[in-house]
Amino acid sequence: MRFIAGTFDTGRGSWAGNDWRPREAQDVFNDGPARIWATGFDPGEIRRCSGRRGQAELLAIGCCLATREEFSAARAAAERGAWTAAMRLPGSCLTVARDRTGLRIAGDRAGTVTLYWVPVPEGVLWATAAAPLAAFADAEPDPAVLLSAFMVRGVDVLATDSHFRTVRRVPPGHSLVLTPGRQPRTEALPALTAKTSVEEGATAVRETITTAVARRATSPGPTSSDLSGGVDSGTVTSLAAACGPLLAVTYTDARMGEQDDMQYAERIARSHPQITHATIDGTRAGVQHFDGLQDPAALPFTDTPSFTLGLLTIKTAQLAPATAHGSRAHLTGRGGDDVLDAVPTMVIDQFRAGHGKQALRRTAAFARTRRAALWPVLGQAAHTLRTPYPKALAALADAITAGPRHTVPAHAGTSAAQMLTWCGRSAATAWLTPAGRAVVGDLVAARAQIARPDISPGALHERLALELMGDGHATFDQISRQQWGLPIHAPLLDNLVVDACHAIPGYARTHPGDFKPLARAAFTGHVPDYLLQRRTKTAFTSSLLAGLRTNAPALRRILDRSLLAQAGLLDTSKALASLNSAARGEPAPLAALHALIVTELWLRTLPTARTMWWETTTARQQEVTR
Repeated sequence: MRFIAGTFDTGRGSWAGNDWRPREAQDVFNDGPARIWATGFDPGEIRRCSGRRGQAELLAIGCCLATREEFSAARAAAERGAWTAAMRLPGSCLTVARDRTGLRIAGDRAGTVTLYWVPVPEGVLWATAAAPLAAFADAEPDPAVLLSAFMVRGVDVLATDSHFRTVRRVPPGHSLVLTPGRQPRTEALPALTAKTSVEEGATAVRETITTAVARRATSPGPTSSDLSGGVDSGTVTSLAAACGPLLAVTYTDARMGEQDDMQYAERIARSHPQITHATIDGTRAGVQHFDGLQDPAALPFTDTPSFTLGLLTIKTAQLAPATAHGSRAHLTGRGGDDVLDAVPTMVIDQFRAGHGKQALRRTAAFARTRRAALWPVLGQAAHTLRTPYPKALAALADAITAGPRHTVPAHAGTSAAQMLTWCGRSAATAWLTPAGRAVVGDLVAARAQIARPDISPGALHERLALELMGDGHATFDQISRQQWGLPIHAPLLDNLVVDACHAIPGYARTHPGDFKPLARAAFTGHVPDYLLQRRTKTAFTSSLLAGLRTNAPALRRILDRSLLAQAGLLDTSKALASLNSAARGEPAPLAALHALIVTELWLRTLPTARTMWWETTTARQQEVTR
């Protein structure tokens, strides 16, 4: 697994870990108190811009799409102390700015590149992956985070924590500031774009997305893309095809084939002569959800639990044409729902912004499109509007700790009214033992203590959904690079794309009953009109259920050996009962089952030995000498 790591000496003495470095890493930066290494990155993915002696310098590692002029301007911004401008480069990369006062390090706003750190004697050790830091610091996985990730919603489960005890996370959209003689701190990097309307912001949305796609598509080497037939992948594919030859891959199966995705995908491919269209039928290929999980030791490791493990053989078949094509970048439409659409609770933000009449009409339209009675939906909207977030979290913590007398049906959380709440819990909380409930309840209660009372639900849920998608993309890319040597790109999650789209309030980006009007406003005349007019979206539940049913014996074995159950936090019999219900086609918390399975596999495959990630400088020197 590739990652970037570095050390920073606080100036109070020698850093105690100075005999260690990441295994097989290349030196990227070694100056004064700071040292940086990169593992698994090509030389072309490392860029550095220095000014005159004593001036600020800038380092970018990863998919930095900035032109030479843009990169130089970013360095100049760092010199002026304009940190957001300096660290919001086109693309998706780690950015490091050094000036006279110290070091500032930032990932991206979506969390596809996330920064972690641990305090060490006389310094700081940081990395873009938490697992290597955990191995170095002998930090154990944090069961509260692991369980809460799929037991609750609307809760900032991670905040400044990670999946490991004592390993700290820099929240996406923030930078880690390291200064000699001072404690590490984080600072927010506010968006560069002021709030605007759809009419005024559509041009910026089109330009930033077009740039994110085009600069990838015009880089050296063959390019491929997902083409599901949806608005997001269809837009990315159309923009990429305008730049040159493109292999577009559509995955389907017997159940998905009953929908209209394939019709849209084939029509898009016919509209662009530059596209070579490859179709993979999963039914004919004999692949399903949850295939290939019998031997955890053979599975790829990711820095956080990855839903992609549940689709491993599907992705193998889907990406086979791209790998055979020699693609050096595979583009996806991931993140489209997070930037071109909006979360339901944006209607509460609309109320809070003083647009009461419009918000009432929107709430009525939302209830109508969800086929729900209006008054319960309005009542929930009013309750959320008048309840501060910390109070909602405290009530959730109490409900979780209370246990079985507050049960949640397997199908709960899908009603229109529930979609307008601050936070809630999954039916999977029924799997928790008293100790497990205490662990999850304590985490939620701790978040209630630090939650901002002035935050709005739409903004909160928008950020949490974006970060969840960013993490999912990051682990998919980690798996793809390990398994197939194919980098996965999500242009819609780039910093500048997120900034441009989120500059338009969520309640203006979309409307109940309409489908991604922002995409239509931004790309009419630039991508096929029939794509922008699409009103349907395919659900994959039937395919997931079919795979779960087929692979139920292997999944039962995973749950029978549950490490969370061995820790006394999970009642295996109740989780197995949900699995069996799902296999019979009965209501069950499918997302939580998927999450539990990949979490258990993650715990099984976790490399915990320091020497799996790190080597001594002496060992490295001996290897180089040989």
